[in-house]
Amino acid sequence: MARMHIMAGPGEKLDMPAIRTITLGDLGDVLRRGAADFWAKPSHYVLLMLIYPIIGIVLTVWMNGWHAWTLLYPLVGGFALVGPIAALPLYEVSRRLEAGEDPSWRDAMSVLRSPAIGSILAVGAMLFVLFTLWLTSAQALYESLFGAAPPHTLIGLANQIFSEPGGMTLLVAGTGLGALFALVVLCTSVIAFPLLLDRDVGAYVAVETSLRAVRHNLVPLLAWGIIVGAGLFLASLPLFVGLAVVLPIFGHATWHLYRKLVEPISMIRGS
Repeated sequence: MARMHIMAGPGEKLDMPAIRTITLGDLGDVLRRGAADFWAKPSHYVLLMLIYPIIGIVLTVWMNGWHAWTLLYPLVGGFALVGPIAALPLYEVSRRLEAGEDPSWRDAMSVLRSPAIGSILAVGAMLFVLFTLWLTSAQALYESLFGAAPPHTLIGLANQIFSEPGGMTLLVAGTGLGALFALVVLCTSVIAFPLLLDRDVGAYVAVETSLRAVRHNLVPLLAWGIIVGAGLFLASLPLFVGLAVVLPIFGHATWHLYRKLVEPISMIRGS
């Protein structure tokens, strides 16, 4: 029964949310709302957001010591794959701000006690598998072009990419491969986590609703994916420091994107 709850929610039948149609203009609105939420409660993110610069420093030291510079680009790009998980507390803060509450840091972490935590972990596990496959595929692509011996420095990697045969192939093919993984994540989880926080519908419904949202709003949501991917990539370049601002804004904005895409329960019941 617990397994069924995780996949399909607690009800006797699947709760399939209705999808709205949005426009490109709505993306600017959700970004403005996300920035407003961030500035309304920035003090509660200090601890969370300090983690990301630390991660950047640790990764740099690790790659320098273990000569794993070939994974730098995949790791930076991978933030677009695991970002929805990291933003869970931000969705909760936006949900509480929307309800007129004054959320604290403890409130933000209350997502861990959500009735849908099992479903959230199931979707998170799916994203972790995709992230692992992305790293494995990126490494396999590099080794197919340059062999198993990695460069010892970041400069050595740059010389391989821009000076040696196969460098441009690695850059173009790697970018395309990463975009493919990012597209899968966008289609399966663009609003999955906010939906699960708002309604305990189960992992299957959360993923299926995200797929329907992308299908019905293909151009706006592809544009959203490009905005998020480019923003996270650029914010990751200076040792991930830029994520301290970009990640929370995108996290809050995703909550408002969910609100624009999914019909509220009250409107469905009142129709």
